[in-house]
Amino acid sequence: MESKLKHLEFIQNVITRMNSNSFLIKGWAITLISALFALAAKDSNIQYVLITYIVIPVFWFMDGFFLSQERQYRDLYNHVRLKDDQDIDFSMNASIFNNKNNWLSGVFSKTLLPFYGVTIFVTLVVMFLIGG
Repeated sequence: MESKLKHLEFIQNVITRMNSNSFLIKGWAITLISALFALAAKDSNIQYVLITYIVIPVFWFMDGFFLSQERQYRDLYNHVRLKDDQDIDFSMNASIFNNKNNWLSGVFSKTLLPFYGVTIFVTLVVMFLIGG
């Protein structure tokens, strides 16, 4: 039982790290977008707002990658949880669960789509307010 718990602990640490990365990505995205909005408002220059149309998809795709990895490791966790103690091999290969938790499913998940959809909508609103 001890080896099973240790293996589950290893997997849980990876899940936590992927979740932290996703949280940091969202924080950096909002910070950078806000800074670009501030620069655009200060100089009344719409080109700063246009840069956000590059920034948002880059952060969105990175966030989707981390979410898909987290989902794969959650599936690995469930797989190991159901194994017998003598079958534990300490494998951390979660790619066998890639078929349903691929990168695109992470990008278009019900958690990321509203978050980045709202940022794109807000960017459109700001662009029209600054553009006059």
